[in-house]
Amino acid sequence: MPAAAWAQQASEDTADIRVTGHRDPEGLLPNQTAPKAVSEISADFIVKQAPTLNAFQLVTLLPGANVASSDPYGLSTSSSLTLRGLGQDEIGVLLEGAPQNDIGYYYAYPSQFADPGNLRTISLAQGSVDIDSPTVGGAAGLLSLTLDDPKATRQAVVDLSLGSYNARRVFARVDTGTIGTTGLKAFVSYSNTRADNWRGAGFDTRQHVDAKLLREWGNGNRASLAISYNDANSSSYPSPTLADWQAVGRGFNYDERYTAGNTNYWRLYRAPFRSLYAAAPVHVRLNDRLTLDSTSYLQFGYGNSPYGTELATTGNFLGNEELAQPIALPGAVDGVATVLGNYTGDQMRTGNVSKLTLQAGLHRITVGLWFDYGTDRVTQTYTSIDAEGNPTDRWGYRDRAIRTADGRLLAYENQRTVTVTKGFFLADSIALTPRLTLDAGFKGVNLLRSGRNYLPGPQTNVRRDSFAALPRAAIHYAVSDRQQIFANVTTNFRTPNEFTLYDSYAGGVLSTRGTDSLKNEYSVSQEVGYRYIGPNLSASATAFHYKFRNRQLATVIVSGGAQVNSTLNAGGQSSYGIDAEIDYRPAKGVSVYLSGEYLHARIDDDLPAGGDFLPTRGKHAVSSPTVQFGAGGTFDDGRLFGSVAGKYLGRQYATFMNDESIKGYATLDLSIGVHLADWIDGKRTDLRINAINVTDPHILSGVQAVSTNAHEVMGRGGVIIAGSAPAYYIGSGAAVMATVSRGF
Repeated sequence: MPAAAWAQQASEDTADIRVTGHRDPEGLLPNQTAPKAVSEISADFIVKQAPTLNAFQLVTLLPGANVASSDPYGLSTSSSLTLRGLGQDEIGVLLEGAPQNDIGYYYAYPSQFADPGNLRTISLAQGSVDIDSPTVGGAAGLLSLTLDDPKATRQAVVDLSLGSYNARRVFARVDTGTIGTTGLKAFVSYSNTRADNWRGAGFDTRQHVDAKLLREWGNGNRASLAISYNDANSSSYPSPTLADWQAVGRGFNYDERYTAGNTNYWRLYRAPFRSLYAAAPVHVRLNDRLTLDSTSYLQFGYGNSPYGTELATTGNFLGNEELAQPIALPGAVDGVATVLGNYTGDQMRTGNVSKLTLQAGLHRITVGLWFDYGTDRVTQTYTSIDAEGNPTDRWGYRDRAIRTADGRLLAYENQRTVTVTKGFFLADSIALTPRLTLDAGFKGVNLLRSGRNYLPGPQTNVRRDSFAALPRAAIHYAVSDRQQIFANVTTNFRTPNEFTLYDSYAGGVLSTRGTDSLKNEYSVSQEVGYRYIGPNLSASATAFHYKFRNRQLATVIVSGGAQVNSTLNAGGQSSYGIDAEIDYRPAKGVSVYLSGEYLHARIDDDLPAGGDFLPTRGKHAVSSPTVQFGAGGTFDDGRLFGSVAGKYLGRQYATFMNDESIKGYATLDLSIGVHLADWIDGKRTDLRINAINVTDPHILSGVQAVSTNAHEVMGRGGVIIAGSAPAYYIGSGAAVMATVSRGF
């Protein structure tokens, strides 16, 4: 057959191939055809969960997801998500195609994300990001949040919630419907949440606004603008060492009352933060064979992660400069005052990712460009407090901070970093037969960091320029209309975070030398998977393998009193395992879901420490449970509805030497509700009760700060290497929340 005729026939035959299965949106394993592992939850599952839960908590059931949460409502900043043993700084996060990660440290902060009631889907691709994703790193995978589209008719919904720990929440959303003859439609929502800390003194507040404007026109063309604004004042629960936990358990808290000289008072550890995310995705079909996709985005963020400390009027340093004149400290007694230590970040990030996709016979060719520009101003300053222990400025603004005698800003850190990322990508998806597709692609990413250290000392300007070549390939075969097999090979890289570039000082002496010579992390991963999508049963199993060079491990260090996100070079690492999930739908509105993961993650190298090498080769990777299982389900018969979600996580090591770990544990969430519309006026009226962590296990839920070794260890060369204690998240307590939802 001539090539042109084969191309036409293949295109026609491919159009007739359909992966058929259920259309039940309540199933926890929706139809997928991607040549990689992808799990997803829909709005019908999300709406049955507690309305305050963040995106990390909502994906707990999915295979590979290890969520450590410090509070039941998802309001605190003290939480983490790992996938296949890789930390949240390795997970790309997108909202409407726009990145949510911090460009300086790669973290994403789930309490800032869109309200769950506005999400249509949350998709979790364990193991790889899409080639056109505007993310740096992403070896662990991609978490994609998609907002609900505005409704075609004018309507509104109001939710009122009350819960344990004096929790209360109001949520209201208004949809405009189609506006006149413009074709535009929009929604805007507002929520306000407050809850007392479930342990210790303090409370969390959160105000949030989501909005989306959408215009659609023929042939699938659409353009939208999505905005998500968050204003929160959150508690940072203290993280104990194992010794602390064994001594006082859940009693490891900040002090409820202030006394003179007390640096552990709870009001000194509340973290205010404001953020704004905007995304403008556009999809245009230029002709029958060519489409354009473009997403512009913008984000702003400013906040403070404060702590209590003491300052003296004399004996201070600014960088390596000793201050000859005393500083003025309100409330000082005998030359010493308790103050608020500020760790502030003032961030801006903007960019665009665009691609053209051409269907040319058997080939679907994609070519695109990505540009990203971000700034991050980090300062660690000090603010006075009053006699009752209240900070005079909780935001840590520089113009209100304590100054030196000659008017300069007294700071432990003071730097500004600019990060410019440029990327290009080219991919080809080839329909070799109507059932067999081969994908190949290449992405090149250049990341340039430049910055200035404003502290006195030998370091003024910093710079690091990195480029990575990231090839990938995948194959997908539709065995039948219900069965698929796939395989892929992907590569990822990430540069060390911006903190590693800068000199740090303690008492005027250089304590950490900034460097631009740390090696980039580079990883190669492979997946082989199988899917079955039937009318009542769907299943997926994926075997995976990773190989890392210069594995960068996220941790938290104490720098000048502040808890700072940092990275440790864990050398080489090899991981392999299998993810599996099954969704059984025995009747309409009923879904039973099971998931599991086996993970074998090992350190490949002995790591340098204390002038010697720790014998870490062959040890378990940290925060990497060997086994985890999830079990859950949903039901909705039109009158009653509910859900159940249980998760078990195995033992997790907290040190490279595996000399300290936390035990495996299980959690359980339940919900039950009733649709009241038929009993009232026909308009949507739902009442539901959510029970979170109902068994209330007293556990350590995850590792907050890893260390090389918890106890003294003899290195390979005979040197005794001192240990340092890791820190942990305390698992949240049980909570109950009732919600009434009313449509208008």
